[in-house]
Amino acid sequence: MNAPIQDTRDLRPQNAENNVTDVDGFRHQVDEIFSKVDKLEQRLNEVEQFYSTTSKKQSNGSKGSSIMKGREKEKNILGIKRQQQDASQREAAAAKRMQELMRQFATIFRQITQHKWAWPFMQPVDVKGLGLHDYYEVIEKPMDFGTIKNQMEAKDGTGYKNVREIFADVRLVFKNAMKYNDDRSDVHVMADTLMKKLEEKWLQFLPKVAEEEKRLEEEEAETQLEMQLGQEAAHAKMARDISNELYDIDMHLEELREMVVQECRKMSTQEKRKLGAALTQLSPEDLTKALEIVAQNNPSFLAAAEEVYLDIDAQSESTLWRLKVFVKNALAIGKSSTSLAGDNDNINSNSKRKKEICDALAKTAKKKSKKPS
Repeated sequence: MNAPIQDTRDLRPQNAENNVTDVDGFRHQVDEIFSKVDKLEQRLNEVEQFYSTTSKKQSNGSKGSSIMKGREKEKNILGIKRQQQDASQREAAAAKRMQELMRQFATIFRQITQHKWAWPFMQPVDVKGLGLHDYYEVIEKPMDFGTIKNQMEAKDGTGYKNVREIFADVRLVFKNAMKYNDDRSDVHVMADTLMKKLEEKWLQFLPKVAEEEKRLEEEEAETQLEMQLGQEAAHAKMARDISNELYDIDMHLEELREMVVQECRKMSTQEKRKLGAALTQLSPEDLTKALEIVAQNNPSFLAAAEEVYLDIDAQSESTLWRLKVFVKNALAIGKSSTSLAGDNDNINSNSKRKKEICDALAKTAKKKSKKPS
């Protein structure tokens, strides 16, 4: 956007008393524009925050990105609702496949529990009845086949979610028994034997589990990527909308500026001369900005040329008033900065560009003074 609206007290309408309503109308429109700009700034901050966070994630690397790299170019960006639906469907399908794996593992579980040496592990240890006063000091998490079976059959959402959880609890039954009982005891030997049978069957079953886990990992990576692409698309659209709205605001401001200028009186010859003289007092940076103002309404004017020919009289009223407002503000700021710095020589040093442009302006003024009246 262009620079903020500046002090326009010099841009008084020719019949100010009769144009109070017009002025109020301008102010109202400007207030609306500022309100829009504030809202756009908030949206812009949201976009910047999103891309800043995205950039950090990409620099750290994301799990599964290499898997999805080939698909990324081919996949269309889905809407957020569609992505959520697809994600829910994939989760439901994954849960169903895991249920099938747990059903298959239940066969292994029955084979273990039906072994002739499985009876000591079918129910929780009778700690009180057997007088095992130190049992809970040795065993942190008691486990038995009955508890496992109940959890496998649970329908209220409290059951196992993953086949590895079942295997871990079955194995825990044997680990607890081997930990609490002496190596030479019957319970220890029975637990050790059954655990070896369990692990042997688990090794045969493990490839199915690994395959499902790999598939699940890929699907999760795909879901994350689709959500990321959807968010990027949404924020890209937001950025485009902000850009378009900023352009519209710029155009509106330009229209208002022209409307205000049209209501203003024409600048007198004396004011033009004072404006030309004031331009030579600007800093190199401000002088460059002033010449850019001229170039905005005059594309053929080369503001960055080594030698500049600026005919004040040839400029439009809009350009002249914009220059006057800019020069007035720039010189006011310059005087304030000079008083704070206390060293005017430092501010005016290394102003080769300024000297060249000022010399060119002086030449222009000299040529105009020689013209016959």
